[in-house]
Amino acid sequence: MIVAIDGPAASGKGTIARRLAAHFGLPHLDTGLLYRATARALIDDGGRLDDPQAAQAAARGLSLTEFDEARLRGREMGEAASVVAALSEVRAALVGLQRDFAHRLGGAVLDGRDIGTIIAPDADVKIFVTASPETRAQRRALELRARGESVDYAAVLDDIRKRDARDSGRATAPLKAAPDAHVLDTTDLDIDGAFAAALAVVERKVRGAAGRD
Repeated sequence: MIVAIDGPAASGKGTIARRLAAHFGLPHLDTGLLYRATARALIDDGGRLDDPQAAQAAARGLSLTEFDEARLRGREMGEAASVVAALSEVRAALVGLQRDFAHRLGGAVLDGRDIGTIIAPDADVKIFVTASPETRAQRRALELRARGESVDYAAVLDDIRKRDARDSGRATAPLKAAPDAHVLDTTDLDIDGAFAAALAVVERKVRGAAGRD
C-alpha cells in the first residue's frame, strides 16, 4: 500500500504521515528532508542556492541513511529548501530516489508536495493536508520556540505565504492536490483529530479495495 500525503508547510502532513506509517507498519519518507539536505550541502560548500548545476550535484550525492535532522530543521533551512526545490534540475535528480522508496515491497508512506501528482500518481491513498496560513504560522512558531529559537509570528506568517506562493507557482511539480486526493483541512483540528481523520480516509480506501477483490 502506497500512501501519499501532500500539503503546504506546517499543515501537519509530516506528523500525520509518521503516525500512519507507525500504525500500518510501513516505512516513511519525509521527502522535504531531501530538499533540506540538498540546501544544507550547498550552504556548507559555500554555494548558491539558485545555482542549478551545483544544486543538482548536491542532490545526486544524497543518501537516505545519512541525514543529520538536527541540522536540517528550523526556519532558515525550510526557506532554503523551498528555493532549491523550485529548481527543475534538483527535482529531476531526486525523482528516482523517491519513486524507488514508494514502490518498495509492501509499500510506504511518503509526505511532501508532489507525491500524489508526480512521485506516486498510482498511490493507493492520496491525502492533501491543508490549513489556513495563520494557523500554520502559529504551529510553526510554537515548533520553533520549542527548539529554543527566537520567533516573530509576523515574520513566520510572511515566510509561510512566500513559501506557498513559491511552491504553488513553480513550473516543475507545483504544490497542488491530485484530482483524486482527499483534501483534509486541519485548521480546526488538533493532531489527534487530524490523524483520526486521515486514518479514516486510509481505512475507507483499504475496505473499498478489499471489497473489489
